[in-house]
Amino acid sequence: MELKFDDKGLIPAIVQDHYTKQVLTLAYMNAEALALTIAEGRTVFWSRSRQTLWRKGETSGNVQRVVSITADCDGDALVVEVVKSGPACHTGAESCFFEPVYCSEELKQFSWQGLYRLIEGRKASPQPGSYTSYLFEKGKEKILKKVGEECTEVIIAGEKEDRAETVYEIGDLAYHVLVLMVEAGITVEDITRELEKRHVIDHKVKQERMQ
Repeated sequence: MELKFDDKGLIPAIVQDHYTKQVLTLAYMNAEALALTIAEGRTVFWSRSRQTLWRKGETSGNVQRVVSITADCDGDALVVEVVKSGPACHTGAESCFFEPVYCSEELKQFSWQGLYRLIEGRKASPQPGSYTSYLFEKGKEKILKKVGEECTEVIIAGEKEDRAETVYEIGDLAYHVLVLMVEAGITVEDITRELEKRHVIDHKVKQERMQ
């Protein structure tokens, strides 16, 4: 279809993670940037502030490889699905969208990605009184200590065969592990891909190799 660029020759491009469908950023392309994106197979944008082309990851190394580009029904906006090699945001967050504005208590659903993004936001923009921001302020040693403490709590609860307490402690452990992941730059998708690789391994062979 024929694309409609605005009076400045630009079209908005919503960049989305191909695997998780998470919205990563909103950028702009002119005709040249779009042509280069298609030709090179990586995102190329037009910087409105610098008035120049820029290739995502040119200096940071966080390149976005393009899977597909789709236009909306009016042809005046694009969705670019990518496989990213690092954080999309200059703050170090996986997505530029992490600042909560509104969320319906009635309709919202829990997701690991959602919690991960919330934790990212607390690191990128520390909030007074936030326990998560406090952990990042104290640093890796404090986070690792908390992970170790929560592991112990899970073991104690499991040994007592107290189901409710075990569920509670596993929740605490999962949260602190996510904090560690954000601190280390490990994403939920990294863990998913690792588990996917293990899924195809014969369990008996894997066990024998580990002994």
